[in-house]
Amino acid sequence: MADLQEIRRSQRAEGPAAVLAIGTATPANVIYQADYPDYYFRITKSDHLTELKEKFKRMRQVDDP
Repeated sequence: MADLQEIRRSQRAEGPAAVLAIGTATPANVIYQADYPDYYFRITKSDHLTELKEKFKRMRQVDDP
């Protein structure tokens, strides 16, 4: 049976680390912040919770300068 040190050694790379690539993941669809409460409550089938939806809208409000 392999001891703990052998297992750790086999799971580690040797040599210096390197960044091979940098990428950006962007979703295929976009949901704007102003539309998100309506979207969220629609997909969770929670449209009937109107008071909670209004509270959610107030929580994400951003003051325009």
